[in-house]
Amino acid sequence: MRVLLSVGALLGLTGVAAGAFGAHVLRDTLSPRLLEAFATGARYHLLHAAVIVAIALALRAGAKGSLLVWTARVLALGTVIFSGSLYALALSGVRAFGAITPIGGLVLLSGWALLFAAALRYR
Repeated sequence: MRVLLSVGALLGLTGVAAGAFGAHVLRDTLSPRLLEAFATGARYHLLHAAVIVAIALALRAGAKGSLLVWTARVLALGTVIFSGSLYALALSGVRAFGAITPIGGLVLLSGWALLFAAALRYR
């Protein structure tokens, strides 16, 4: 639980920093398309940080199940791949990074599927 809470908190911290960086620093330097890609990365970054924190708190409150732990792990990985590829695309302009983004999206979908499975097992 402590590790998951730490990961969620770190993702939240970096997600807020990325959002602020995009809104205040990159606003005047990136094209609207690249700025939107960066903003999408930050939005998903923060959303999944909050979900990971919620999972950690649920585990602390007594929720059981390795599926919840795996859900948080998969969501963290998906966030790094999805948001990281969008940040790399926006900052570099290298379109190849955009090809990585759907992989991160599939990993995030897998995390949500694991959460759904954990919910079905919950008593």
